[in-house]
Amino acid sequence: VEQLSKRIADKIKYACRNELKLSPRYKLVVQVTMGQRKDQGVMITSRCLWDTATDQYASSSTSTVSSGGLQNEHVWASALVFGL
Repeated sequence: VEQLSKRIADKIKYACRNELKLSPRYKLVVQVTMGQRKDQGVMITSRCLWDTATDQYASSSTSTVSSGGLQNEHVWASALVFGL
């Protein structure tokens, strides 16, 4: 799971940088959290200091992860992207 979450974070960072055509001077921080669904709740919280005039964030979550076209209903994932 550790390697998978790192690969997902790298792909998200690459896609954000290319699709948004961001300059290398902007730092992207991508946090991917994955876990097993076992009829329990989970809460993910992040805090940081930033400039509210220029820094932004985006988040996304899913209850299934697709890898090579396969779906797994037993895994959840959450991704946060911070642009600083």
